[in-house]
Amino acid sequence: MPDISLKGKMMPASPIRKLVPFSEEAKKRGIKVFHLNIGQPDIETPENVREKLRHLDFKVLEYSHSAGTISYRKKLVEYYAKNNISVTTDQMIVTCGGSEAIMFAMNTCLDPGDEIIIPEPFYANYNGFSVTSGIKVVPIDSFIENGFALPPMEAFEKAITPRTKAIMICNPNNPTGYLYSKEELESLKEIVKKHDLFLFADEVYREFVYDGQTHYSVMNLKGIEDNVILLDSISKRYSACGARIGVLISRNKEVISTAMKYAQARLSPPSLGQIVGEEAIDTPPAYFNQVLNEYHLRRKTLVESINKIDGCFCPNPGGAFYAVARLPIDDSDKFCQWMLEKFNYNGETVLLAPATGFYSAKGRGTNEVRLSYVLNVNDIKSAIKCLEEGLKVYPGRK
Repeated sequence: MPDISLKGKMMPASPIRKLVPFSEEAKKRGIKVFHLNIGQPDIETPENVREKLRHLDFKVLEYSHSAGTISYRKKLVEYYAKNNISVTTDQMIVTCGGSEAIMFAMNTCLDPGDEIIIPEPFYANYNGFSVTSGIKVVPIDSFIENGFALPPMEAFEKAITPRTKAIMICNPNNPTGYLYSKEELESLKEIVKKHDLFLFADEVYREFVYDGQTHYSVMNLKGIEDNVILLDSISKRYSACGARIGVLISRNKEVISTAMKYAQARLSPPSLGQIVGEEAIDTPPAYFNQVLNEYHLRRKTLVESINKIDGCFCPNPGGAFYAVARLPIDDSDKFCQWMLEKFNYNGETVLLAPATGFYSAKGRGTNEVRLSYVLNVNDIKSAIKCLEEGLKVYPGRK
């Protein structure tokens, strides 16, 4: 039998989804499983979007332009303008989710063997995208003790080599929920400018910011306009993960023209998804007010509940709807699987994401898990109670 590719062997399994088979087996045994492993909100997709889909009328579902329909791109210009980001329709390429936008950026800007610096922990699929693109992730450490703040600039300087081509951040961050400040981003700008690097910024959670803070976009950093690539998605913003619509934005004409070749090779982004995205931009502000209030309550419930458990620590995230918690355990992968295979509390258990998959460096995250507070408050309380009771009897407790 012929051997599979080296890239295929190197491709990491998703820490978010790899425990799903164990979850399914638990459900077959009659166990109720609370899913805190994945960023799939239970928030309803906006009513105006659902109404639009109910009344669609077309005879042919056609390909769109490879960069996305012009009508959707014009609406995106309006959306970004409302968020103090000035862009034009020819500075964007609509993609099949934010994932494709990231892969387009990596393949456009880096050659095989080139290096991209990413503060870790980071969104697990960045590892997979880098393997697919043949590039090397160079992680620099952020730490739970200070809420996973942006590492000092000295750490970036130390990580830079002749093969370094880009730095990547996610703001607000997945998996930590940390919100980078304008001051932190301005410091990062100086590194990017000094070494003439690309700066990739995944800003899909910009609407989800708490405690009176504001989100500052890398698109507003002055002096590195040609270095910045914005990566975005409608999935979480409008609770429309299944639409699979994202966007790559850059003021660098060469980046856009090169990325367009990748866009043409995959033909076009989903036409139905673009209809969803276009309508979603007209979602009333009241929708977001209600959603933000709900997430604020869920965050408070989750963080306070975890910090009451003996031996646990969870910093209060400034944005998104994720948190990373440190637990008194020997191995997060084993613990998360044990919770599904061996444990239940009154017929219930919880599915968590081991934090090991959100690190590139070996040995990190073994006593951490990522939790998505995408369930209602009562379910979050029940899930954390399962976690608390599980920790009391887990054989690998430290």
